[in-house]
Amino acid sequence: MAGTIVADTLTHSTAGSIATNYVVEGSAKVWANNEISGAASVLDSFNQSSISDDAEGKLTMSFSNAMNSAYYSRVGMSPSASGSTIYASVVQTGGTISTTQLQVYFVYVNSGFGAWFDVPHSGVTINGDLA
Repeated sequence: MAGTIVADTLTHSTAGSIATNYVVEGSAKVWANNEISGAASVLDSFNQSSISDDAEGKLTMSFSNAMNSAYYSRVGMSPSASGSTIYASVVQTGGTISTTQLQVYFVYVNSGFGAWFDVPHSGVTINGDLA
């Protein structure tokens, strides 16, 4: 069964109320935890239909539902594989960016800028309006 619920406010019995525009406009529209070390794979995601391993340290995320414009907010991170290793996710540095795809680059950072690197886990969150 499909349907529509129209409401301006959501109210919880003990937590209070919130305007529905905060839910619609303020929630992450895409989030993903991907692995690109070895065979690229999706570990967990929301609104991500697939990924492609483009090259060392680079992957493209495709969205299940398009964003309203390509000017959405995006942030990424990669956890450290060991105590002295630091990886940084550089979300979109010059590759694909559109309403349906985003290219994410990963760099090895340890006392300065390093090389693109296939990371074990890449976290990306996208906020904005869906089409």
